[in-house]
Amino acid sequence: MSEDVVAAVAEAHRREWARVFATTAALTRDLDLAEECVQDAYARALVVWEQDGVPDRPGAWLTTAARNRARDVRRHESVFRRTMPLLVADESVPGPDHATVEDDRLRLVFTCCHPALAPEAQVALTLRFVCGLSTAEVAHLFLIQESAMAARITRAKKKISAARIPYRVPGPDQLTDRVGAVLDVIHLVFTTGHTAPLGGRLDRPDLAESAIRLARMMHVLMPNDAEVSGLLALLLLIDAHSDARVSAGGRLLLLSEQDRSRWNADMIKEGVALVTQALRRQPPTRYAVQAAIAAVHAEAPTWPDTDWSEIVALYDVLLQLWPSPVVALNRAVGIGFRDGPAAGLAALDPLLDEPALAPYGYLSAARADFLRQLRAWGPAAEAYQEALALTDNQVERDFLEARLSSVRAASA
Repeated sequence: MSEDVVAAVAEAHRREWARVFATTAALTRDLDLAEECVQDAYARALVVWEQDGVPDRPGAWLTTAARNRARDVRRHESVFRRTMPLLVADESVPGPDHATVEDDRLRLVFTCCHPALAPEAQVALTLRFVCGLSTAEVAHLFLIQESAMAARITRAKKKISAARIPYRVPGPDQLTDRVGAVLDVIHLVFTTGHTAPLGGRLDRPDLAESAIRLARMMHVLMPNDAEVSGLLALLLLIDAHSDARVSAGGRLLLLSEQDRSRWNADMIKEGVALVTQALRRQPPTRYAVQAAIAAVHAEAPTWPDTDWSEIVALYDVLLQLWPSPVVALNRAVGIGFRDGPAAGLAALDPLLDEPALAPYGYLSAARADFLRQLRAWGPAAEAYQEALALTDNQVERDFLEARLSSVRAASA
């Protein structure tokens, strides 16, 4: 089998999985059957494309193959399958006017993020069915056994059928109440892609790209919603740095070290325009304020030009909208960059006993860096060791180990 065909199928999986799966699920109204048929389509592609060549529209080919397979299965399905509970395709409730939106994928997203499902199940289903990760990959990201994740996904699918969760985009009367859960899941998917929880790569570009595509779909659906615009702006402004985050040798580069000419100017321009529109709609929203913080970084021509006073002020607003230990941590770091490392340490101290930050390596890493700047070599080394114990991403570990070695050498 040629490498070109394998690469074409892999690329089609990365770009087309969600569309193929969602369209097939709309036909089968059975998530298990849809998954079986889509996997079969990708397996067939490896054989057929080797013989006939890669089609001009791989996604359309895969969708047709999966739908044909689904029709064959349903034509010969057993009495058991005919009596199994199906997804409720409730077309009697009118949805919003979104003729330009890919309805099947939106239906899939809102089904995976239904409030009847636990938050962890929403994320797992979205990663599995919308992003196309295998159960093993999802388990890897959640740091649990594959068998446990398989059981979690199975329970969630049964809940969808048993609770008769409609496979549709909510109507206007429910859309506002439902969109928050969808945005939170999209944000978490992006965060997981931006910095992978573990592994040899700093990021998972496929997840980050999937999250941005979903955010764009939501923006088409709700173009005047400040939270939706804010989330899309936030993802674009953060992802604009992606090509500059790692050196040619694989070393993690901090914002202060990055070559800003490699930042994506088009994404920054789009993100700034979106956050400007979002902030004009009062009151300010959580994602819009987060995007505003990202915009301050993105618009600074150089690292010394970063307006840390504005960033700290925005974190003050964000803390009121979304009281969170992580937000408090980021605010404390901003204070350190604005007022100096001693002020940063003082702002971090109240967070040391915060239970939610106990497994969060960035708190120890921030303390370590401020201590290093103050030439407190021994405490800095201890803090770097704490951060290493809480970090599983190898690129981040390499960075922390290099810093640990440097402070130990300075101490000696």
